[in-house]
Amino acid sequence: MRLAEIFERVVGPDAPLRFTAYDGSSAGDPDSDVALHVRTPVAVNYLAQSPNGLGLTRAYVSGHLELEGDMYTALRHMADFAFAEGINVSARDLAEIVRSVGWVKFVNRVAPPPEEMTRGRLATRGWRHSKQRDAEAIHHHYDVSNAFYELVLGPSMTYTCAVFDDADGAPDRVGREDGALESAQFRKYALVSRKLGLEPGMRLLDVGCGWGGMVMHAAREHGVRALGVTLSKEQAEWAGKKIAQEGLSELAEVRHMDYRDVPDGSYDRISSIGLTEHIGARNLDAYFASLYAKLVPGGRLLNHSITRPRNNLRPMDTGGVINRYVFPDGELEGAGRIQTAMNDAGFEIRHQENLREHYALTLRHWGANLERNWDEAVAEVGEGTARVWRLYMAGSVLGFERDVVQLHQILGVKLDGTAAHMPLRPVF
Repeated sequence: MRLAEIFERVVGPDAPLRFTAYDGSSAGDPDSDVALHVRTPVAVNYLAQSPNGLGLTRAYVSGHLELEGDMYTALRHMADFAFAEGINVSARDLAEIVRSVGWVKFVNRVAPPPEEMTRGRLATRGWRHSKQRDAEAIHHHYDVSNAFYELVLGPSMTYTCAVFDDADGAPDRVGREDGALESAQFRKYALVSRKLGLEPGMRLLDVGCGWGGMVMHAAREHGVRALGVTLSKEQAEWAGKKIAQEGLSELAEVRHMDYRDVPDGSYDRISSIGLTEHIGARNLDAYFASLYAKLVPGGRLLNHSITRPRNNLRPMDTGGVINRYVFPDGELEGAGRIQTAMNDAGFEIRHQENLREHYALTLRHWGANLERNWDEAVAEVGEGTARVWRLYMAGSVLGFERDVVQLHQILGVKLDGTAAHMPLRPVF
């Protein structure tokens, strides 16, 4: 049985993409705008040993499986066809496939590509979400290369969901380099600032601050004394230089440190933009209790994080592509679970907002940036890492569009006695 026949047995004869293989066989729609090409027998090893998204990712990232055409379109086709209908292989077909491929393919383990964070590598760093292991997980993803992130994220160097208006969010503006993404990122920081009610002289703590975008925005636009903390050494170094270049050193600072080491009780406002995903489900209560302790009475917390659409979904898949290649130890909770943890820590919830569609748009812009700068990106981080990002961002667009994941901002207040010090009808 040739590989094209195996492909048809697994996904059916009407797959809306072209399939070709090194053995000369082909299947699928010959006129499709996307194609999968199995380049080497090693790809078959990966797929035989992990006949799911992980196997496909290993084969693609390592270059043994090639994709022609747009990655998002390919993933959408697979989601609409193979994944939607489910893979239904009879016992007889499975026996024939094993016989054709050869049992050696199933037992002769091939090492995953170096871009994969294996469980063994993480285990050497201690228990999940210990300080040492969290530092390693952050290093894996965020210390790739500041130059690479500049190519993907654009001038704002903001690696969190932007907020679009109808003009900036027009589909035909994706990839045009006309400032739509930068405008939307500024709008996000302005939205966070309004929800927090930033005023000159306030002290802001931004936990998981990335390259300091919120810190600099708060200092420049609102005269706030802002401290950002990050576990990424490269982020902290980049942010420190940028703060100095913008003349904000008297108000803004970014430190390479764990948020757990920030002293308590001295901040008027806290922003947590994209950090909760790295905290861990079992640590949410302690996390929000820690942030509560760092605020003065009357202080506010704005928590901005990726969420699950329901509270009863698993927070993580240790064998999944995202956990192995993108966010090791990353865990996502439902918005209700996060809000409950904030409540239980003492916060009074004042506002909640879902920005799911905005993140899909943000990711489209990042993906377009990567494709436009593909050769430079490969030169900076290698083709394997660039392929991880191409696959991960296209898949994430699909995830936000189809409500597999969401993005919530939740605003909480540490009451001053019984006073929230909020306007009766705040305008966000």
